[in-house]
Amino acid sequence: MKGPSVGPASEVIREGELEKRSDSLFQLWKKKQVVLSKESLSLFSPEGGGKARAKELRFGSIQKVDCVERTGKYVYFTIVTTDRKEIDFRCPGESCWNASITMALIDFQNKRAIQDFKSRQEAVEQAVAGSRDRRLARAP
Repeated sequence: MKGPSVGPASEVIREGELEKRSDSLFQLWKKKQVVLSKESLSLFSPEGGGKARAKELRFGSIQKVDCVERTGKYVYFTIVTTDRKEIDFRCPGESCWNASITMALIDFQNKRAIQDFKSRQEAVEQAVAGSRDRRLARAP
């Protein structure tokens, strides 16, 4: 059976199953089919057969993977969003989903930092060039 897929522009790093703690009063663990890409973590309900709309956690809105704890059979971890929302997950200890998500998030954040740095450098270079052009235009 082929699992759900994400958009064609986003390269899939890993697909599989995670359990997410619900926001309901009872905080039940619900199985989710997940697709990890270079841009996001998409969560699908297994009952939907992959046709249900995914909940997408874009890396631009994720601050960190936190509170990793191993207890017997499971590894528990929390994804913290930039607006401070905490989303709890668990997976079998040998699956290492927390590490896969953390590495993809770090890669995304590093690429974004490099792009931001290059943009700032280009802005500074343009400002310096503009200043030099204005000085040359005023020269007698």
